[in-house]
Amino acid sequence: MIIVLSLTALLIFPAAFLIVIGDEIDPLEQAQKIARSQARKSRDRSQLRVRLEEVGRGNQNEYEIFRIRQYGYSAGTVAIGLVVFTLISQSSSFVIPASVCLGALMFVAIDKELSKSVKKRREMIEAEFPAIIEMLTLAIAAGETPMSAMLRIANSSDSHLAKEFQIVVAEVRTGVPLNVTLDAMGRRVKSVMIRRFVDALVTATLRGAPIVEVLSRHAVDARGNQRNRVMAAAGKAEISMMIPVVFLILPISIMFALWPSLTNLNMFAS
Repeated sequence: MIIVLSLTALLIFPAAFLIVIGDEIDPLEQAQKIARSQARKSRDRSQLRVRLEEVGRGNQNEYEIFRIRQYGYSAGTVAIGLVVFTLISQSSSFVIPASVCLGALMFVAIDKELSKSVKKRREMIEAEFPAIIEMLTLAIAAGETPMSAMLRIANSSDSHLAKEFQIVVAEVRTGVPLNVTLDAMGRRVKSVMIRRFVDALVTATLRGAPIVEVLSRHAVDARGNQRNRVMAAAGKAEISMMIPVVFLILPISIMFALWPSLTNLNMFAS
């Protein structure tokens, strides 16, 4: 009975609050302001800003939207859990902890979804890297500057690495030095391969070393790394393909092979 009354109050109090303040201010706008304020004050213990920046959503507005979505979905999950678990059981010692745990799982699931997106984007950038670096090498070898070569790649491709080149070109046009923007790209994309490429390109640019030779060396290394990744993925796929063969197909084959013999032995024994 107490839980039913609590659920009723949970629905009545927000409605009464909206009715009271509805004539003075817009309740939805006020709720949005409060939500953004709380999201702005929330602590970033899981490096959320860094991960959002890696997927191209590093500004403050994207951070607030993600936090509002995370808290909103978690609160909605808790409310739905209270209703569902109340219908299942009348014990408050079960309903409240179960609902809170369900909301916490939703909070963690949204965070894991972002981490999965970051990892997928990083893998796609590493897969695109050999082709992009070869295009960059050919453009610079043809006589273009690194800036114009990056701009050409950014305009002719819609890959994630080309979008990073767009950011680099845009920052250079605002007056930021090229080595600084490249270093920021290396810190933004958490990839060892991209970090080595950026360090080598920055060093070659500052010291006046031949950029084509540096890029050609990195193109060969990138192709070798891509080949190793493909071989590793093929090995994992081979192991995963063996699991149904060993645990499903092979036992059934053995059973079909031994079943007639076992049947005949039972007939002779009887």
